Amino acid sequence: MTVSIAASGDAARAIDTVVPRLVTDLVASGITAQDAALWGPAAEAEASNRLGWVEAVSVSRPLVAEVVALRDQLHEQGVDRVVLAGMGGSSLAPEVIARTAGVPLVVLDSTDPAQVRAALTDLERTVLVVSSKSGSTLETDSQRRVFEQAFQDAGIDPAGRIVVVTDPGSTLESAAQQAGYRVFTADPTVGGRYSALTAFGLVPAGLAGADIAELLDEADAISVLLAVDTDENPGLVLGAVLGGTAPLRDKIAIVADGTHILGFGDWVEQLIAESTGKDGTGLLPVVLDVDAPELGAGLPDLQVVRLVGSRDDERHVADGELEITGTLGGQFLVWEYAVAVAGRLLGINPFDQPDVEAAKVAARRLLDGPATPDVTPAFEEHGIAVSATGGVDVGTTLAQAVSGLLAGLGAEGYVAVHAYVDRAAGAGLVSLRDQLAARTGRPVTFGFGPRFLHSTGQYHKGGPANGVFLQIVSDEQDDLAVPGRPFTFGRLIRAQAAGDASVLAEHGRPVLTLSTRDVPAAVAVIAAALTT
Repeated sequence: MTVSIAASGDAARAIDTVVPRLVTDLVASGITAQDAALWGPAAEAEASNRLGWVEAVSVSRPLVAEVVALRDQLHEQGVDRVVLAGMGGSSLAPEVIARTAGVPLVVLDSTDPAQVRAALTDLERTVLVVSSKSGSTLETDSQRRVFEQAFQDAGIDPAGRIVVVTDPGSTLESAAQQAGYRVFTADPTVGGRYSALTAFGLVPAGLAGADIAELLDEADAISVLLAVDTDENPGLVLGAVLGGTAPLRDKIAIVADGTHILGFGDWVEQLIAESTGKDGTGLLPVVLDVDAPELGAGLPDLQVVRLVGSRDDERHVADGELEITGTLGGQFLVWEYAVAVAGRLLGINPFDQPDVEAAKVAARRLLDGPATPDVTPAFEEHGIAVSATGGVDVGTTLAQAVSGLLAGLGAEGYVAVHAYVDRAAGAGLVSLRDQLAARTGRPVTFGFGPRFLHSTGQYHKGGPANGVFLQIVSDEQDDLAVPGRPFTFGRLIRAQAAGDASVLAEHGRPVLTLSTRDVPAAVAVIAAALTT
């Protein structure tokens, strides 16, 4: 078996209680047969057009030879650096595949000017993969434009250096064909977060050098068991733990604990949050290190899932936890089945994302307005401008502002840190996550913006209204123009941060925004405020 699961305590009881019912209801075979009625009448129309992922392995097989041939052709031309412009489901899976395979892939899923500029290097050996289902994703369109201009300025024909992955019939497909770009189309009946084993996951990772044929083999090896209605089906077992604990543990801790798979938690984060966070319910994925404060704290609403390197009879599963091991291809497919199962158990549609568009609309509205949004901070401290929405009492100091935000955190709540900064310059901000978790005794998530807007953003607005949100925004001075657009990357990312804060406030979520021109220096200042 390519995937193995073991559980104890409440997790084991959920398996014993829920899986037999799932078997009786023929859920596994129903998913495999693409039975859209499994999630109820309200979800049937959407589900009928979103179950193509169950046959992604067979549909994607012909892609392998095409991707390998293109990779060889590019290498003959001295082009061996792959940059991926994509957001959410278009970037998270290929990033995991490439990292696990140990091959270099530059993932550009940001609109921060410094991060975009850092990707615009070594153009003589670079191919850009532009990945978007709809072709209208604002971030990806902006990234494509700046690369097109950079290639042209360097005397390089973009037609030989840009590869497009999109749905058939999208605006991006027609524009790419007119420009002479190589186009790969994916199955339009697969949603972005379920697209790991389609062209969206395989093309960028394959061009970077990952063995995508082996990845499909790994998924194929588990596919037969996933289709069978049996107590041993790992998709049913995992789904029962995710959505069937009683009382429901709706915070899902994803812990890499010896697994060979790198960055898997980031992919799972989107799959769970965007699939389940709606209608005031849902599961909040919390990606944790093995020494995170939340672990061992006995939080009654936290379900720990450990991604381990191996399972044997001598390994003890901690009380209430679940451990899962397996190949990357196998895990992709098992988790997709499991989240679909969890959606059925929670009574929601796991294939739509009704609240994602709101932040996009708000950002576009700000972009269409004045060049500089009229936002006056409550005060500044050590170069950090402090403002808030959603009723946060910021006081007169940074420490008071943080306390004012955390005052809204309830016994079942969580803290979400949103860093709209360059991932390299802002790496130190990640340490604030553990500080907040230790201070509050509650789960804390961390996401780089606008990346997380295509991931956990759905849960933040559509899930339970018990989160408090800390935004950290880089006021980038060394800006970068978006060719052919009336805005810059700096203005775009600030509009995305402000737009998301406004939508969160409309949903009654408290947001504290800290803006700074010096992100590395701000880390120590914010850390000190957290301990005051």
